[in-house]
Order: sequence, then structure tokens, then C-alpha cells
Amino acid sequence: MPAQDLNSLAGARYISLETYRRNGQAVRTPVWFVEDGGRLLFYSMATAGKVKRIRNNPAVALATSDARGRVRPDAVWLRGRASLLEPAEAERAHKLLVKKYGWQRRLLDVFWVLSGRKPRAALAIVLD
Repeated sequence: MPAQDLNSLAGARYISLETYRRNGQAVRTPVWFVEDGGRLLFYSMATAGKVKRIRNNPAVALATSDARGRVRPDAVWLRGRASLLEPAEAERAHKLLVKKYGWQRRLLDVFWVLSGRKPRAALAIVLD
């Protein structure tokens, strides 16, 4: 990942992740992320629409946003490819997200347990 791309994400808590339906229509979703070794890592429910769309088309675009997914006025749109992580990498992604988001990430984990531990997916984005 080029350094200038990483710089545009420095300090950001959210990105607006743009994935694509089979018909090409873009769908934007705010997500928490963490940078690790030139990749952006994030978690989602395995049955979430964004995960299904990424399985069908790994091309994504992203820009810094607020918690509601509103893209920041100074945001730079970046393009990349997303993929699912293997279990060992998923565990690392989870630990890094807990480190970055602290009690908020832990609270989501509590809700995940209370909801019956529905399958989650960890994903990585490599920028073009």
C-alpha cells in the first residue's frame, strides 16, 4: 500500500466501504478498520450484504467517513480488492481491532455472544 494512501487514512476511526452488487450498483457501508502490514482489516457478520457482495466481486472503494458513513469533505477515494481471512489471521485482526477501539469493540463482542455467536467474517483490503 503506498504511503500516501495510508496517510489519507491516518487517525480515521471509520471508512465508508463501497462494495458492488451483481448489477454494478455501489453500496456504501461504514466500517471500523485497522491497518496491518499494508492491509486494512475489518470484521462483519458472515451473512452481511457487504460480505456476500465481496464474495461475488472483490473490488472495493473506500474513503474516510463518520460513524454514519458520511464521507468526509477532504476524503480521498481509494480503490482496492477485499478478501476473506483465514482463522489465524482473523484472530490477529480481532486483537488489533480491540486494541484500536477498546471498550467499544468489546461491547460489540458481548452483543455477538448474546446473539448466539452468529458466524463472523474477517476481511482484508489491499489497495491498488
